Amino acid sequence: MKEKTNPTVFGVSGLVIIAFIVMGVAFTGPLLAATETTRNWIGERIGWIYVLATVFFVGTAVFLMLSRYGNIRLGPDDSRPEFSTLAWFAMLFTTGMGIGLVFWGVAEPIEHLHWPRDAALNPDSEGVPQPEAASESLALTFFHWGFHPWAVYIALGLSLGYFAYRKGLPLRPASALYPLLGDRAFGWPGNIVDILAVFGTMFGLATSLGLGTLQINGGLTEMFGVPNNPLVQTVIIAVISAVALFSVLSGIDKGLRRLSVINLWLAFILLAFVFLVGPKLWIIASTTTATGEYLSNLVSWSLSFPSPRVEPQAAAWTQAWTVFYWGWWISWAPFVGIFLARISYGRTIREFVIGALFAPTAVCVLWFGVFGGSGLFYDLSGRANFVEGDEADAAFTLLDALPISGVVAVIAAVWLLAVVAIFFITSADSGSLVVDMLTNGGTRNPNRFQRGFWAVCLGAVTWILLVAGGDDALSALQAASVITGLPFAVILLFMAVGLFKGLASERAPGEPKRARAEDRPRAEDRPRSGDGHGHSHGGMH
Repeated sequence: MKEKTNPTVFGVSGLVIIAFIVMGVAFTGPLLAATETTRNWIGERIGWIYVLATVFFVGTAVFLMLSRYGNIRLGPDDSRPEFSTLAWFAMLFTTGMGIGLVFWGVAEPIEHLHWPRDAALNPDSEGVPQPEAASESLALTFFHWGFHPWAVYIALGLSLGYFAYRKGLPLRPASALYPLLGDRAFGWPGNIVDILAVFGTMFGLATSLGLGTLQINGGLTEMFGVPNNPLVQTVIIAVISAVALFSVLSGIDKGLRRLSVINLWLAFILLAFVFLVGPKLWIIASTTTATGEYLSNLVSWSLSFPSPRVEPQAAAWTQAWTVFYWGWWISWAPFVGIFLARISYGRTIREFVIGALFAPTAVCVLWFGVFGGSGLFYDLSGRANFVEGDEADAAFTLLDALPISGVVAVIAAVWLLAVVAIFFITSADSGSLVVDMLTNGGTRNPNRFQRGFWAVCLGAVTWILLVAGGDDALSALQAASVITGLPFAVILLFMAVGLFKGLASERAPGEPKRARAEDRPRAEDRPRSGDGHGHSHGGMH
């Protein structure tokens, strides 16, 4: 194992992670204040960098899909995908959104309803929200979870997939900078990029898994009276981390792929159930209206960065929500982007963009339309009170409001808990794979026991932040991981430039095919059969 490890990335990443854990537990207050002050400064002063960067990434993804470059494969011209389309989409979707969709599916539209972007839509003097704010609440949720986050993931994932599978470079962020830096990309500049990637991945996942743990505990409390305390949360983390470790040791094909496909079906069945027993006409009407509002305002919202002096409420809302989300998605880009690249060997750029931009956005619209739309209906009609509860309980509050019997309600709640738990497992599994790849110089098939080590570490970090450090430590480190999005936004822009420079060397249509050594992946860098990584089936299966 020793010869595979990048000592600089592994050592520095480990020290930074340990230092933040210690500070988060021992000096929660000062760290929380420092990180939130920094995050607020970024939002007020240079949040426009996030705004313009995400717009650029969306434009880049659409351009590549429509251009002649769309036919280029992530690999040799005769390569074919390693995973079936369903399995590929299930893995990219459960990794890219997962727990966040279930956690915020009801909660975010409700938050926007009671704290609207437009001051004219403020609740009345008695705190009752205006019905006309409902469609904008849903549309803004689509905006935060739609094209922009997936375009960010594509910016990194497509660059890595192209240079790794078509040019034979290691599957690490530094490879995307090779056209700009040459061999220096694998020196200290590349190590810095990889360290930032490890940091964002570990703490981004830990905070997300912490939210998942809170939601599972909240559901158990709501349905079965299980105490909501650190001991129960410790058991939840330990049990799910053990299952995730088993999935890691089973390999991508036997473990992660199967779990992802299973959970995609479980989530779809839950979605269909809530739609069928919920306010169907309202869901259809509100989703359709909100989709139209989202698409019609896509350009204006994408470029919106209100001035605090002119539009104080809109500016505060934008900094708290949009700028926060853009920084959060960018800080997650190394994790999701590297994993997307890892599972996308043999796909064309056009397939990659369609599968990783439009398909997930459509699913997000359906998910928030059904869950968020139902939540808005029951909140506006007074049949459920989401405001007094916690965000972690919003989905279970919705299940309580549905016109279903007690037994069916219990089954639905257990089903929801299962979906959250499997999202937890798939995120821990894929996250440990990415971190292990980063600390091993970009090898595509890292040792499964090393991946197991990182899976255990991820569970331990989640436990320390959530249980030992408390909610304040979790908030502080969440803010810290968002801050890492700022340097990575700049890095992603350079990666996009490097990708265009690399694509410029591709032959034009009609030009005779030339066998160039640099266009072929090295044998040791291509996915191998065994451990679920092979492509020996010769096509989609």
